[in-house]
Amino acid sequence: MNEQTAAQPEQTAVSIGIHQIIVLLIDDQAMVGEAVRRMLLGEENISYHFCSEPSKAISLANELAPTVILQDLVMPDVDGLTLVKFFRRNPQTKDIPLIVLSSKEEAKTKAEAFAMGANDYLVKLPDKIELIARIRHHSAGYINMLERNEAFKALQESQRRLAAELAEAADYVASMLPEKLDGVIKTDWKFVSSTSLGGDAFGYHWLDDNHFVMYLLDVCGHGVGAALLSISAMEVLRSQNLPDTDFFNPGNVLTRLNDEFQMEDHHQMYFTIWYGVYNKQEHKIVYSSGGHPPALLISGTSPSDAQIHDLRTKGAIIGGFPGLNYGNNEIALGQYNKLFILSDGVYEITRPGLPDWQFDAFRQYISSTVTSAEFHVEKIYHDVREMYGSKNLEDDFSLIEINL
Repeated sequence: MNEQTAAQPEQTAVSIGIHQIIVLLIDDQAMVGEAVRRMLLGEENISYHFCSEPSKAISLANELAPTVILQDLVMPDVDGLTLVKFFRRNPQTKDIPLIVLSSKEEAKTKAEAFAMGANDYLVKLPDKIELIARIRHHSAGYINMLERNEAFKALQESQRRLAAELAEAADYVASMLPEKLDGVIKTDWKFVSSTSLGGDAFGYHWLDDNHFVMYLLDVCGHGVGAALLSISAMEVLRSQNLPDTDFFNPGNVLTRLNDEFQMEDHHQMYFTIWYGVYNKQEHKIVYSSGGHPPALLISGTSPSDAQIHDLRTKGAIIGGFPGLNYGNNEIALGQYNKLFILSDGVYEITRPGLPDWQFDAFRQYISSTVTSAEFHVEKIYHDVREMYGSKNLEDDFSLIEINL
């Protein structure tokens, strides 16, 4: 026999996971090939292949992808130990278990075989029970390794696809964010999506010539689902497509959002929101919040005497409790006014070796820094990231600065 497959018609290859046990024997003696075939004949879950030409062994192994290789040491043309070395240098066979079959029961020969990369050593011909046990043992270990590798590759591919979906969703959210203004009202903002994509979204626009609306919302959780809900809510606010809603009245807007976005209708997700309307004629802000961090208003006759104000109402999260009515607060503005609207990703920072940064610490930071000429949203983002100790924050970073 030069090269043949000795699989029996009555045999059925049974998979371990998605892999079957495949045995490749390399030996120049046809009688050895036949003897091993007979030993494996009754094993229905073993596929057996025989190669009598050592020069073809590597190419045949590449083709068959065996789970174990049986190899003679003494063969014409190719030295058995050299062939072991070739198997270990070949990328497709370097990890396949290799059992040396040799007529020599010598410690030196065994040591050389193991040094070259053999996994096991048997004096031929071994007992049938022992041979089958070793074939099963080595194949099981190799198949487990293959399945671990495949599971890892599948996980990597799943993570790659998820990352692509998250990046696409983040890009779409970013495309809906408003342009920065440099007129009667000046705005600046910083939006950086977290690696897992949070549910932040924000916007602002003129309702009419006298009223300017500003809002920022934050959906619970992370991922594409959170992003989709934030996009839906932001589109409602941007297009004013919410029946029976007075968009000049922040409390009414939140009441209607709560009616339309109940958790049970949106995969148990809720969101927080801050919504305010600037009245240019009366120079005041009317605002309402639902479970959201307060906006921070720095207001006074000038930056040097400006005071910081927390703009917040006691409204609950949007979607958590049906039938709620949300109220309003209002504040008169001074000559100098700078408003910051933010999500909790701006200030909920875990700092290495230091206490966590929370809202009060952020408020103090704003209060102590606001008079600086370098103070702007980009500087705040830089400082927060420095405190966190990483380029990637755990949550979306959303911060709007509005100069009124």
